[in-house]
Order: sequence, then structure tokens, then C-alpha cells
Amino acid sequence: MRVWGLDAVPAGERPDLLAPPVAAALEGLKGGEGEQAPLVAPIDPELADTAACCEHYGVPPEASANCVVVAGRRAGEVRMAACVVPATARADVNGAVRRLLGARKASFARQEDAVEATGMAYGGITPVGLPAAWPVLVDAAAAACPRAVVGSGLRTSKLIVPGTALARLPGAQVVEGLGVPAGG
Repeated sequence: MRVWGLDAVPAGERPDLLAPPVAAALEGLKGGEGEQAPLVAPIDPELADTAACCEHYGVPPEASANCVVVAGRRAGEVRMAACVVPATARADVNGAVRRLLGARKASFARQEDAVEATGMAYGGITPVGLPAAWPVLVDAAAAACPRAVVGSGLRTSKLIVPGTALARLPGAQVVEGLGVPAGG
């Protein structure tokens, strides 16, 4: 099936295009009534970064969602979370995210920590298959997206899922204004 410029197939048919924790969590994405099943599409790993992927494969930026791992700190305790925002926005880490985590300080998690904790490749981290204890903060615009292109846990493919499926992930919380306009 062609979705924009991506050659997509049902994700369950190509577990080789998914990081192991993503493949294991896929069952939970099959979903709502009338909702499209998750798809996966191979991509050139050199084009895994959002802007390059959107440009090369013709994915509208508003249909692409980034997942970033954030570490919130308070009284020496670190709490990890994932934030899912449209590619047209950036996560409000020092405002909304920090408050939602009840943290004094929040920042993007170190690359090595994010990779180790998720079992996914940096640049391919997705909200699907994250550690069960993590909050998954989903911007309302990403949750409303009919087809959201997100990472697959690898840099060699992308998942295509309804935003409503992202909102149903374990630990998910839909947050209005989680993302602020990019460049703003």
C-alpha cells in the first residue's frame, strides 16, 4: 500500500522492520472500530531524521510525529517519560513536560540512556513498546492525526498509525499544548 511516498505493509507482516520491544507491543495498537491497523514502511536510514524523511517521502510534516525521551529530576530522583509531538512543533520540556512530571528540572535524556532504557535505536525511538512505568505524553494534535508517521524503533523504517492509537498506548496522556510551534 502506498502512503504518501512510503511503501507500507501491515506491521505484523514485517517484524524485521521493528525493534523487538516495538514488535512485542504491536498487538496493543490494533484497535478501535474502523481504525486502520498499524503499517510499517522501509526507509533509507540516512533519511530517518524527520525533515529528510518528510521531504524525500512526501510525508506532510503535520502527519509526522517525533518521540523524544525526557528525564525529569526532583530531589535526586529521575523520572523518564516520552513526549510525542507533531514535526511542526517541539516539546515544551521546561514548561508543560516539567510540570506534568512534577519535576524541578527536565531535559532531554542522554542519548545512551534513552537507547539503553528503550532497546531502540537513537533517531528511531517511538512511543510504542516503551517501558511500562513511563508516562507517554501525547500532544493533542498528534492524537488527532488520522495517520501519524512515527519511528519503528529502528532507523530503517517508519510506523504509520492512527493518532488515536498513540492516545491508547499504556501510560498515555493526551496533553493540549504539549508541543509549541517549532522555531517559537
